[in-house]
Amino acid sequence: MMMRLLSNSICLGLLTTLTGVVALLQPARAAQQQIAATTADTNVLLTPASDSPEQFAQASDDLPSDLLDSETLPAEEDPGEAEGFIDGTIIRQVPSGLPPLIQDELGDDLTLEIFPAGESFIPADGRSTLTIQGSVLDEAGRPVREDVVVTLTASGGTFIGADYDIDRSGFQVLARQGEFTVELRSSLDAQTVAIRASASAREALGLLDDEETAQQPAADLDGYTQVIFTTPYRPSLVAGVVDFRFGPGATDFWGRYADFLEPGELGEYEADLDAGIFATGTIGSWLLTAAFNSDRALNERCNDNRLYRDVQNCEQTYPTYGDSSTTDFLTPSIDSFYVRFERDSQIVGYEPDFFMWGDYDTAEFSRFSQEFSALNRQLHGFKGNYTFGNGLQLTALYANNLRALQRDTIVPDGTSGYYFLSRRLILAGSEDLFFEIEELNRPGTVIERVRLVRGVDYSIDYDRGAILFNSPVSAVDANPFGPALVRRIVATYQVDGDEDDGDLFGGRLQYNFDTSLESPSWIGASAVFEDQGAQDFSLIGVDALVQLGDSGQLVAEIARSSLDNPTVDEDGTAIRVEATGSITPDLAGTAYFRDADSGFRNTATTSFRAGQTRWGGQLGYNLSRNTQLQVQFDREENRGNEDLIPTATEQLLNPGLVRTDGATVNNSITTLRAGVQQQFGAITGNLDWVYRDRNDRVTGTDVESNQISAGLTWPLAKKWTFRAQSDITLGDEDDAYPGQSVIGLDWDVLPEVTLRFAQRFFHDDDVTPDALTTVDALVNYDLTDNTHLTGRYSILGANNGMSGQGALGLNHRLNLGPGLHADFGFQRIFGDSLSSITGGNRVIQPYAVGQSAASLGLVSGTTYTIGLEYTDNPDFQASARFEHRDSEDGNNTVVTASAAGKLSSALTTLARIEHANFANQTITDRLNSSTSARLGLAYRNPHSDKFNGLLSYEYAINPSSTPNSLLVGAGSDSIQEHTLAMEGIYAPSWRWEFYGKYALRTTNADLDSLGVTSTNTIHLGQLRATHRFAYRWDVTGSVRYITQPETNFDEVGFALEAGYYLTPDLRLGVGYSFGSVNDRSLGGSGYRSDDGPYIGVTFKVNELWDQFGLQQVAPPQQEESLIEAIEADDSPPIEDPVGAVPAAVTANDTADYEADVEGIEADQAADNPQITDGGEE
Repeated sequence: MMMRLLSNSICLGLLTTLTGVVALLQPARAAQQQIAATTADTNVLLTPASDSPEQFAQASDDLPSDLLDSETLPAEEDPGEAEGFIDGTIIRQVPSGLPPLIQDELGDDLTLEIFPAGESFIPADGRSTLTIQGSVLDEAGRPVREDVVVTLTASGGTFIGADYDIDRSGFQVLARQGEFTVELRSSLDAQTVAIRASASAREALGLLDDEETAQQPAADLDGYTQVIFTTPYRPSLVAGVVDFRFGPGATDFWGRYADFLEPGELGEYEADLDAGIFATGTIGSWLLTAAFNSDRALNERCNDNRLYRDVQNCEQTYPTYGDSSTTDFLTPSIDSFYVRFERDSQIVGYEPDFFMWGDYDTAEFSRFSQEFSALNRQLHGFKGNYTFGNGLQLTALYANNLRALQRDTIVPDGTSGYYFLSRRLILAGSEDLFFEIEELNRPGTVIERVRLVRGVDYSIDYDRGAILFNSPVSAVDANPFGPALVRRIVATYQVDGDEDDGDLFGGRLQYNFDTSLESPSWIGASAVFEDQGAQDFSLIGVDALVQLGDSGQLVAEIARSSLDNPTVDEDGTAIRVEATGSITPDLAGTAYFRDADSGFRNTATTSFRAGQTRWGGQLGYNLSRNTQLQVQFDREENRGNEDLIPTATEQLLNPGLVRTDGATVNNSITTLRAGVQQQFGAITGNLDWVYRDRNDRVTGTDVESNQISAGLTWPLAKKWTFRAQSDITLGDEDDAYPGQSVIGLDWDVLPEVTLRFAQRFFHDDDVTPDALTTVDALVNYDLTDNTHLTGRYSILGANNGMSGQGALGLNHRLNLGPGLHADFGFQRIFGDSLSSITGGNRVIQPYAVGQSAASLGLVSGTTYTIGLEYTDNPDFQASARFEHRDSEDGNNTVVTASAAGKLSSALTTLARIEHANFANQTITDRLNSSTSARLGLAYRNPHSDKFNGLLSYEYAINPSSTPNSLLVGAGSDSIQEHTLAMEGIYAPSWRWEFYGKYALRTTNADLDSLGVTSTNTIHLGQLRATHRFAYRWDVTGSVRYITQPETNFDEVGFALEAGYYLTPDLRLGVGYSFGSVNDRSLGGSGYRSDDGPYIGVTFKVNELWDQFGLQQVAPPQQEESLIEAIEADDSPPIEDPVGAVPAAVTANDTADYEADVEGIEADQAADNPQITDGGEE
């Protein structure tokens, strides 16, 4: 259900412009920031740690990267910064066991407290608010005297009020003399919400402009609290329509356009009963939310049926309401029925109990403690969650209509797209997109995994499998002072058009020892069974998260999979154990073990390499306040087979679900590292010895190498820091780990954003690129000991919740003025990275399917981006960006620009332009670029609703190009499309209403591959008039005309109907409908027509059983009599049936459940007098 009733629509398969719909041009980034990422399920565990921001930069170079997190690296050197819209989630985060390097920090005696001012429980109704109070306190517990800007973030809900500093990410409030209050509005999801406040200690001490302390490190101030959004128990509400029609089956003018003049229905009379109902309300201790439509799926729109039904920026209906309304889909279902019973858990702080049928995600099956046994899917069917009184939580799910699951991994080229998936037809809404960051020469070592949100982070064309991101996606990561890191785009989705008769069953038992923010712990077991007809798959796992005292934790997991299909019959087991903790205040460490059999399979989780075993650990010891020693050991073994990469173009472009096994892999690498870090005033230096032993038992190669690594961090000025590092090889060079030299300069643009200029040179190497040059923005999201933030400054809980509090904006943002930001980026890769590594050969390819990401290669090239964004004026926002990629593999230029705002109080406009080629390797520059331009205008006078109008224009070049065009030599074909649509509604009085619409689409095709040029045009026109000539009577007439001159196609439809209201909720209608089609495209007459009278009965549903949903009318208030003259023609009768259903409205129109809840309640209260014991009210 949508919480706003839209205008009526007629769905035309020939046109993309729909009634009441103007394709939204993607608004400025600031508008996107307000979209809540309700389905994201990135894992972050809130765990205690104690590492300082000046922790070793290079010391963790050879520690397995799946254990590296933001606690191990300096906050400004986190490996996962991804240009403003990536988050800092470490998917397999085990906090570094190294103790912090003790040093004196400014403000280390200050504290920041935050807590609810009153009740900490509010309903999750999207309206309720609570007050949060906070204070910055000195060592004596008194508020500081300075005014301090505090940044607030929350895992759910929205902070309301004015943002004190819109140029900074997150929500800012000014703590006057150290104290502040802020309001938090609830979301629509019942959940436990973590709230965090952070501030600058330097600002709290009044030392922002103090040059004497500019180079002295300052402490990070932060505080936390929790609130709970409870199940929003509410009075019952029912809204719906039951519609009966008897008449010619082929001329139902108010029904589906696709069924109009259906040849098989000509001359036939039929009876049709349709119903569409939405209901919500409290039944006992449970909240019921349900919807039903007998005629179509709840998610069905004019051109598709998708999971969740949410719309992207290019698909949204035009906001003509003239107010601040928002749209939420409460009953997503890919079939005709949705129901959900929900209540608060019997144990405070636990997830709500619920039972539902509809569309859902699998967040409960992808906990922080799960990796090998995790399930990340978007499904439809049954799902239930229940917590018993002893803390045992049971989750069960069933999914039907399941299609084949495809997994693609793509190497980005530094631009925002377009990126093709390996399949052309995607089941809309089924995709899960991630960024994964891993070591260049350690495939299967995923450091970071970030879930992306449709609309906020990317848009997708489901008809050709093409993705365009909202910001550039760099191929390498901005971590020049650690191991070389690369970024991958990972997509999983169901393939549309395949068999859809698969079923999935799943269950999970989880016993929660503690659900607190500081020390969550549990043990769980899960099982998933999938039946895809010819393929059976099962996945069973046991996992646990256990806290080890106050400063440690243990994560353990074992999983077993089984895959059986006509070509593969494999079983395998995977094990993971990770532990971290402090032994003494100055001694701490981490230990880990990971192993996955070569036969283990799971494509719905993080990337891993089957057949890999990895184990090791690290220890750190503080010798003094300024000196720390550490030692690390790591052992990796790879076995099994590498992926067999096809060489034929058709096999590369259409690789199927999985890759075939190639050559045997049997190798290992052992790494030992020991080092010291020393603090010299403001300067930090480190010196490490690294020993590696690589052994390939297939080729008989055994390589040993030794390196000395030295690093320096030197604050040059208040906002400038110089960094340098050199790895020098002693003796024989290891091609996989060459020596390198890195220099960089950090500029603190904002308190949360650092701009880094870095240059990395590799010494004599055939495996890695020759050099990497980056200009990148680093987001300091890891500002606390026990919480990680996304790039949008959102706290991620261990149960996969994510909520955007405002994106960072365009990457690498520089403030040019209030609300005016510029951004730029530069990336240069010298040389290719295509040699054999521990996982096998790497080659250039458009995408890798299944778990074969280890075969992806990196190619040389230069990428630069520049953008501008304006968001200061709430009535007008705009952004523009230019990106270019120059490479031997092909060039790609991306141009985007958008603007949205009010031209006057009554006229609103949207405009957007997108131009891009295709960014996949081997595809770039082989297809013509795609271009789209959209312009929309909406007129609504806020002082008079007599006239409202919409206008949209769309222009597209090559909107349907796909890699398959290369297989038939059609890569140079060009198609241009123009679409114009306009509509208006005019109501001079309550008696008269006039509606008109016109749409035009023209297509010009230059098919060089066939030597054909063609032009095609389609016209649509429609008029409707309604006259209410008496209190209970109305008459409506409507005519529709469609023509396609090039094919000699004409269609006419006409309907005339008179209606009588027996009651305000019951209408009888009698009418006559006519339709004809003349299709002469095949040389014949192609003429068919039908006509005849019909009768109809429409009933407005206001209640179900026992007055459930019935709105009670407040008793009239006594007031003085007032006689006022009115004009008969311009004013409705005193008893005008406000709630009466217009003649043109049937179940097909109302069953969208797109209703403004508050408006419905008011209308029903006015329309439904009830008889009570006291008489008529």
